[in-house]
Amino acid sequence: MTAAADLRFLPSSDGDLAYLDTGSGDPVVLLHSGWVDHRVLDAQIAALAAEFRVIAPDVRGHGSSANATGPFRWADDLAALLRHLDAGPVVLVGVSMGGAIATDTVLEYPELVRGVVACGATTSEFQYTDPWARQTQAESARALGAGDIEGWLASFLRFASGPHRTPDDMDQDILRRLRDMALHTLSKHTADEKNWHVPLTGTWDRVPKIGVPVLIVNGALEVPDLLAEAERFARTVPDGRSVTIEGTAHYPNLEKPEEFNEIVAGFVRALPAR
Repeated sequence: MTAAADLRFLPSSDGDLAYLDTGSGDPVVLLHSGWVDHRVLDAQIAALAAEFRVIAPDVRGHGSSANATGPFRWADDLAALLRHLDAGPVVLVGVSMGGAIATDTVLEYPELVRGVVACGATTSEFQYTDPWARQTQAESARALGAGDIEGWLASFLRFASGPHRTPDDMDQDILRRLRDMALHTLSKHTADEKNWHVPLTGTWDRVPKIGVPVLIVNGALEVPDLLAEAERFARTVPDGRSVTIEGTAHYPNLEKPEEFNEIVAGFVRALPAR
C-alpha cells in the first residue's frame, strides 16, 4: 500500500485534505469508494503512474483528510484540489462513491474534466431498490446506530461481495484490506455526528448535457438495479459506453486489477489530445 509519508495536504477553510500526486503525463484522478480511502486504488495508482500523472485524494471525512464541520460538496473539494495543482482538464476515475463524485464534478465543473470512468456508480442521486441491497443497507444503519462495529463491518463486506455470493467466496486479503481502511475511517467519526455533505439534485436532467466521453465499468455480479441504472447512464450520455468485468461485483478494481487497469488506460489513451 502507499505510505502515509507520500501524502500531501491541501489546506481548506475546513481542515486539510490529503492527496497523493505521482507519475507524469496526462492527469488521471482516482476517486475511492465510501468508508475507505485512496489505498483501495493502490493497484491502479501503481499501474497508471507508469504512464500518467495520478492524483488520488482522500475524500473529506475519509482516510487522512479532515472531517467536515460545516456544509460541503464533493465536487467543490475536488475542483479546489485540481485548481491548486493546475491539473485540469483531467480524467476522473471513480469507484462507487468515487464514481458519484466524478459525475458530480463533470456536471458542476465541466471545464476541469476531459473524460469520466465510473465504476459501480451512476449519478450521486442513485438509490437502491433491490431488496437485497435495501436490507443490507438497513442492517448496516442499525448496526452503526447501535455501535455494533462488527455487525456494521459484516454488512459493509456483504456489499463488496454482491448479492450473488457471500464474502467467503472472495479473496480474503481483499476483505482484510477493506476492513482495515473502513475501521480507520470509522474511527474518525462518532455515531451522533452530523452528515455535512450537501448532495446535488436534478442530476439526471443534466446527464444528456455531459460533453466528454464517459465509460461505465461494472462487475457482472453487481446489484441488478445498479447495473440497469449504469446502462441507462451510458445510453443517456451523448458519448457514453459500458463494459462489464466477469466474476466481480462492487470492486472489480480489487478483484481483477489487471483487467480494470487496462480498460482505464485504454480509455485515457483513446481520448483526444489535450
